[in-house]
Amino acid sequence: MDHSLDAMLPLETLRAFDAAARTGSFSNAAEKLNITHGAVSRQIAKLEGWLGLKLFERGARGVALTLEGQRLHIRTSEAFALIADTSDRWVEPRGAAVVRLTSIPSISGLWLMPRLSKLEDGEPRLRIVLDVDIRQADLADEGIDLSIRCGRGRIPGRISLQLFEEYCFPIASPALAKDIGRGSAAGLLKFPIVHDSDASAWRAWFASQGIDYRPRPQDRRFEDYNLVLDAAAHGLGIALARPPLTVQQLESGRIVAVDERCALNPVSYWLDRPIGRPRTAAVELARRIGVQAGVEPQQIDAFLAVDQTAIQGGDA
Repeated sequence: MDHSLDAMLPLETLRAFDAAARTGSFSNAAEKLNITHGAVSRQIAKLEGWLGLKLFERGARGVALTLEGQRLHIRTSEAFALIADTSDRWVEPRGAAVVRLTSIPSISGLWLMPRLSKLEDGEPRLRIVLDVDIRQADLADEGIDLSIRCGRGRIPGRISLQLFEEYCFPIASPALAKDIGRGSAAGLLKFPIVHDSDASAWRAWFASQGIDYRPRPQDRRFEDYNLVLDAAAHGLGIALARPPLTVQQLESGRIVAVDERCALNPVSYWLDRPIGRPRTAAVELARRIGVQAGVEPQQIDAFLAVDQTAIQGGDA
């Protein structure tokens, strides 16, 4: 067997293999799993490459298992049956109205969750399966319909639409805000600065005030923006408000503005989808996300109309 450089069997390919084996068709497997035909084909090719075996005979009317494929299907069927043999398992919803959406924790918790019911309600009613992940996943290979991310531009291999930008301003806990008072931007540097893994927003804000900021030992860094807000709310330093992620936090009084001057964050928010024709439910969800983000309908139409011949390059 040719296991290439991978030390473990790519488990994400087995669901596609099992569906194709049971239905005798990559198209039917794709419909069963709510992913594209191309995604199933890539998963099967990935599995065959890992095993160094041909698992299916391709024909005009579908596919048939080879002898090696039959042997693998017996084993995978037994394994899936063993895994399913529990009364407390969580079963991922399936169906034409199910849409798989992925995003990072901060967007998921601060922007998507307050809007999730609005995104699902309507005609037709949708069911959103939210994958919270910090990876830049391969959307097509993992059967993901849409992704919302922070970034500086388009990503190769995806169709991308800029949802919105953010104009940031300094915030702190009410108690710390009293100590800070109102004054010059340089006065903020008397206190710890709190940022996430990318300090470019703070650099942009200070640059707009004529100050060259570089993170210092007394400043605090957290990988996720949710933790940045928690740190600010608990008086650990000054953070940046990133509208619209911080609207509810500011309205509740948990954090307050300590300087009203704003600067454009170099990072903005993007809606991505795999190249190719999107599923009907994904089209509907993309339109609803566009409404919530204030995107013009014609921009959403263009985003959805781009086909698999679209240019795949772009800014990283």
